[in-house]
Amino acid sequence: MKISNIETFVVRFPNESPYMGELEERVTATSAGYFRSRGHPTFYSVATEGFLVKITTDDGTVGWGEAQAPIVPEVLDVLVQRLFKPFYIGADPFEIDALWSMAYDGMKVRGHVASFTIDAMAACDIALWDIVGKASGNPVHELMGGALRDKVRCYVSGLDRPTIAERAELAVDWVNKGYGAIKMALGFGVEADLDNLRVVREAVGADVVLMNDAHWHYSVDEAMRLGQGMEGMGCYFLEAPIEPEDLDGLTTLTRDLQVDIAMGEERRTQRQFIDVLERGAANIIQPDVGRTGLSGFRKIAALAETYGVPVIPHLGPALGVYLAASIHAAACIPDLPFMEFQPSIFDKANSILKSPIHCSAGHLTVPTGPGLGIEVDEAALAEYCGGDTD
Repeated sequence: MKISNIETFVVRFPNESPYMGELEERVTATSAGYFRSRGHPTFYSVATEGFLVKITTDDGTVGWGEAQAPIVPEVLDVLVQRLFKPFYIGADPFEIDALWSMAYDGMKVRGHVASFTIDAMAACDIALWDIVGKASGNPVHELMGGALRDKVRCYVSGLDRPTIAERAELAVDWVNKGYGAIKMALGFGVEADLDNLRVVREAVGADVVLMNDAHWHYSVDEAMRLGQGMEGMGCYFLEAPIEPEDLDGLTTLTRDLQVDIAMGEERRTQRQFIDVLERGAANIIQPDVGRTGLSGFRKIAALAETYGVPVIPHLGPALGVYLAASIHAAACIPDLPFMEFQPSIFDKANSILKSPIHCSAGHLTVPTGPGLGIEVDEAALAEYCGGDTD
């Protein structure tokens, strides 16, 4: 079996309301469809953007992969088509680690050991795992050592309503549906964040697990005050409280706060997590399969297990392939309290699949078919490939 072709798909789903746009006033988007939300320095797209690859072998076996690509996914398209594809064609898809090393080693001297290059590799890596699973007749989670659970407990990510009262109402709705854990996407200032959390805590009661994603918004002192306030409300973790480069600050917060510090979505390889774990700069790490690939994720999870640090997989705006890969990976981790669930994108994720991924009462069901256990509906996918973002 040899790789015979790689096809790429740049995807844009129109949004009724842009991600993060519901929570505060935002500047006008550029002609390319990007904006910066007030109070959050990160670039966002008015559409849900993504990048998928389809790898075909000479016997007709097809594997699908997907990277988290919320901004300019065309960059990944160029990397795969112009750089990686000629080196993958003719290779044995079972040589997953060798192909990863080939791509990584080919770019590391250029300084590309993170960001778009690894994202493009991640999409290809997931597709190879899908091929190997289909060729062997095994689900990906069996190839990764076996599932420890057939359902993965998840938390609701974000309460996308404009007012505190509406967020509390939405939180209660989720609890009534059986979801016992909620993460709020805040970062509006320490007191505003605590007000939001306090109102939601009062609405949902003490038994619901409550977290806060601060989007790297605070200084160490501000994050300390925020974390101390969260402790008083029995919150579980504070995600991305300060700049991810500030490991001294993260170490201080991890050491001095009772609420757990979570971070890591911006990191892509096990080498980028070594310093975090050695220094005790996080209580929880959050690698993202759409950025690490399944191969990288497995190595990061093993490293975290060595240091006794739990893994809660980050999940960005995922379509069905990336979501399925994340569930398979999560099913195999011994110390996995939760994984992230994005309700705003879940229906879109399933819309490109012939059979949906299931999530009910706070649990995502692990797919059981060969490979990723999903089948992409290429006709449905084609509707979201190309065109503008308006």
